[in-house]
This record gives sequence, C-alpha cells and structure tokens, in this order.
Amino acid sequence: MTRSERLRRRNDKKADAMKTLVALAIGTVLTLTAYPAAAYVVAVTTSIPAQSVADDDDFDAALKTAIDDVLQHVVAFTPTFISVQGARAAGGRVYLLLLVGDDEGAALLQALPETSSSSDAPKPRKEQL
Repeated sequence: MTRSERLRRRNDKKADAMKTLVALAIGTVLTLTAYPAAAYVVAVTTSIPAQSVADDDDFDAALKTAIDDVLQHVVAFTPTFISVQGARAAGGRVYLLLLVGDDEGAALLQALPETSSSSDAPKPRKEQL
C-alpha cells in the first residue's frame, strides 16, 4: 500500500466522522428546539351518593362538590372547561363522567373530526371556569 493510498483512506475516515458529527449536531439542535404542544384533556369518573340528590338544587350542589373534589385531588393543571359527558345511577350512587381540559385541549377537541356515533349524541353540558 502506497503512502498516497493511506492518506486517502485516512481522509475518507475523517470525512465520514465529520459527516456523522454534523448529522448528530443537527439532530441534537432539532430535538432541543422542538416545542411539543401541551394540550391537557382528561376524562374522569367520579360519583355522588344517590340519596343526597332529592331535587335539581341538591343535584347541582352535589355536582359542584364532586367537580371541586376532582379539581383539587385529581387534575394537576389549571382547567378552563369541564364537560359532563354522562351520568348513570347504579347501586345507590350516581356516576359522572367528566371531561376536563385547558384552552389547548379545547382547541384539540375542536380540531378532531366528529364520528358518526358522536354526532347523534347530545352535546355535553359545559361549565366554564
């Protein structure tokens, strides 16, 4: 092997190493500068005792208490909307399915296409915070 062949091989290895280093630097910069969207949407199931719900006023008070409990103990972000998705009575309790989210989560939900089964369902009752 001649001296010029050895120099050419050494230069090729250096060029390959430099290409790898540049690709690694570009990948690192792209990874560090990418800003992930932080949209929070959480579905939470909670319940209230059925015997505490004698009329609409009692139900509203129990619902607000259950929502406050979820906001204080379950959700770790500041929500901007709460939607009651459903309520069912079973075994002496009223089970509530709540959808809780922030502004970005609301925008995300609006951007999602509606399915045929959800378009027939009634619109959820929302309580703005």
